[in-house]
Amino acid sequence: MPLDQPLNSLGFAKPPAATRVVVAMSGGVDSSVVAAVLVDQGYDVVGVTLQLYDHGAALARQGACCAGRDIHDARRVAETMGFPHYVLDYESTFRAAVMDEFADAYLAGATPVPCIRCNERVKFRDLMAVARDLDADCMATGHYIQRRTGAAGAELHRAADPARDQSYFLFSTTRSQLDYLRFPLGHLASKAETRALAARFGLPVAAKPDSQDICFVPDGDYAAVIEKLRPGAADAGEIVDLSGRVLGHHRGVIHYTIGQRRGLGVGGTDEPLYVLRLDPAARQVTVGPKHALATRTVPLREVNWLGDAPFGSRAEWPVEVKVRSTRAPRPAILRPLDGDEAEVELLHPEDGVSPGQACVFYAADGSRVLGGGWIWRGRG
Repeated sequence: MPLDQPLNSLGFAKPPAATRVVVAMSGGVDSSVVAAVLVDQGYDVVGVTLQLYDHGAALARQGACCAGRDIHDARRVAETMGFPHYVLDYESTFRAAVMDEFADAYLAGATPVPCIRCNERVKFRDLMAVARDLDADCMATGHYIQRRTGAAGAELHRAADPARDQSYFLFSTTRSQLDYLRFPLGHLASKAETRALAARFGLPVAAKPDSQDICFVPDGDYAAVIEKLRPGAADAGEIVDLSGRVLGHHRGVIHYTIGQRRGLGVGGTDEPLYVLRLDPAARQVTVGPKHALATRTVPLREVNWLGDAPFGSRAEWPVEVKVRSTRAPRPAILRPLDGDEAEVELLHPEDGVSPGQACVFYAADGSRVLGGGWIWRGRG
């Protein structure tokens, strides 16, 4: 092969036909379009779908990824575009790596984000290992995020479409994983472009609705899933105010999240009440006024750093952070601590900062994702 062989669209110095790509296929329109586009460009595409929970129960579930219908849809796309497709049973792995922690986090009074753990522990670890075993040059996904090459190597950047950006859910992607991953949809300006591509290729999922729920909680009833995973988890207890005065009773701490306002079942105060704290050991839910939710200091652990310079090389990093997936990044100061821990000082206090959620770092002067960590105790 000539030394001056130009890079293909995936960044390899060889023809697309000599470049094998494993596409992680959920059965939805996004990953299906990724596979179709790469086949159209001449790449050697292999589709892989993970069965993550009970196939029989999944058959009746709509609006959730990796269910029985979604496996069928992924297979139909592969048949339409003419590339091989495999389904791997990862039910036990998914239960141990994602679902069990999800239940235990709620029982501990936290509000987990299982989609991040799934990317981190299943898709970008186990599935990536499968891709390497298949001698693939890289693995592509349908996530809306951009991978760019910078002075120090691969960088992670927010998607071109802010409404579709999934960087919050990918903060724990490591440098070695980023070297191997590709995100062909991150540059698109809107989801409409994705659906137009699906229609152009005649994909059977072109009009399929987006998934709205966590795949193993398709009806949004978190408490029911937790009670099934951890029988007896919903112990009743008291709802108290900041002074400890009992205002009412609840059916279990697992039914509440920090910042929740609706469905508390208590009243008689001059202003709306919000969930301020959860104490599973005492079976108490503490409520109070909205201003009591304001948080300025956010402790983090399991920090993943994607900046060029070593994380501990500076005492402070000026960044922007997201403490919830639906919120815009806000200015903050990031301070490394011992090991993989850190502290974030929010320049403007935010409400509803909850243990179990992620805090994601962004460059203060651009779109680059610098990593993130897990919020792990109380409010500052």
